[in-house]
Amino acid sequence: MRGGERRPRGGSAEATPRKVRHEREIVPRVRCVPWLFLVAGKPDHAMNILRRQSNATIFPFNLENRRRIFHLRWKKLLTFNPEIGRFTPMKDKSRFILGSNRSFFLFGPRGTGKTTWLKESYPEAHVIDLLVPSVRRTFLARPERLIDIVAGGKGEGTFVIDEVQRVPALLDVIHKLIEENPGVRFVLTGSSARKLKRTGDADLLGGRAVQRFCHPFLASEMGRDFSLDRALRQGMLPLVVKQSESDAQDILRTYLDLYVQEEVTTEGLIRNLEAFARFLEAASFSQASVLSVSDIARDSGVKRSTVDGYFAILRDMLLTARLPVFSKRAKRTLVSHEKFYFFDCGVFRTLRPKGPLDRPSEIDGAALEGLVFQHLRAWNDYSGAPDSLGYWRTKAGVEVDFVLYGERDFAAIEVKNAATLRPDDFSGLKSFREDYPEARSVLLYRGKERFLSDGVLALPVEDFLRALVPGRPPLDAF
Repeated sequence: MRGGERRPRGGSAEATPRKVRHEREIVPRVRCVPWLFLVAGKPDHAMNILRRQSNATIFPFNLENRRRIFHLRWKKLLTFNPEIGRFTPMKDKSRFILGSNRSFFLFGPRGTGKTTWLKESYPEAHVIDLLVPSVRRTFLARPERLIDIVAGGKGEGTFVIDEVQRVPALLDVIHKLIEENPGVRFVLTGSSARKLKRTGDADLLGGRAVQRFCHPFLASEMGRDFSLDRALRQGMLPLVVKQSESDAQDILRTYLDLYVQEEVTTEGLIRNLEAFARFLEAASFSQASVLSVSDIARDSGVKRSTVDGYFAILRDMLLTARLPVFSKRAKRTLVSHEKFYFFDCGVFRTLRPKGPLDRPSEIDGAALEGLVFQHLRAWNDYSGAPDSLGYWRTKAGVEVDFVLYGERDFAAIEVKNAATLRPDDFSGLKSFREDYPEARSVLLYRGKERFLSDGVLALPVEDFLRALVPGRPPLDAF
């Protein structure tokens, strides 16, 4: 008998058939796999059970298990681990979100995955979720209770405070605790900066807590699951990336309704919801365009000053962003107005009205440019914001969609929602190259070929998005 092998009771090792011994080795490992949930079409339940029972879910690839492994891999619940030669439960998609060894704010719109990332990155942290009404009431009444909680942890460890803008008074307490307890780290998440700006407490922690940001998925985070066509239709929010198109639209509409109701209505920021709804619809027509507040005020039937206030609310809720003009060493007369984008192209498509007079190509073009913008913005934040991001447009109307400028990068990027390119499509980049010969010029389009034309590199937009990895120059792969 080999060392470490036990003799079965009541007979020799040869008395037990080889197949039976083999089943006894395998069955304890796989018998608690939740097959019924897979049959019922609920892979998420199966995945949760697999994670909780990780010690019992190592699947040797053999004749008995190949059918089970096939079904799990088809449901994308298993992946092959070459280090141990086994199939193991598939992990969640890794994120490029930046953490910190010190206390930090993590800002991002609702549904971008802040809470999920924190649970995975800081599993031992003490979590205070201010979205829970009873917890929020406790700290609204007595913010100093946080001092007792930190003292219970002996002044050490990581404390996650989710949606800190719900109780801004906590920031004064956190400021004091950071100074008195160097071993404590606070992670403060927020989906709205409005209350923090209003109280002024965010500036108080400016030197003691750095700012980090969370964005919708990048194509490089999704890997092989990324689909350009699906991303253009339903966006890149973690809430919808695995949903069907009809379900994704329902989720996005509910998402916007709840966001407006909780963040706007409950705080009394807006009295006339009908006017705000008209404003949102009018603002959707400005996606990827130079912003004209006067035109939006006229279309929505409200005063310009009211529209300015509405835009400030959207910006503080992190639902929109603006792109400034790149004007370094300008040799031509440039426009001065910023361009406007929603933070996710799926949110834009949900808000954008569609009718007989709305051309699909016009909506698709704005969605594609918005998708590239949200990728460049996330890439820059996750890389530590090394570059400035802007656009270039002359008074004569010659335009380049994006300009990246930094120590390592100087690139002009034009986006075209077309599978084939015409000579006119290169005109904006050629004009930019005349003024800035040092810059790399890239034209992203919906085709499949890469080619160089008069110093301009034409790239499939999907290839560019997949290769956009934080920490690497955006054009290093080409």
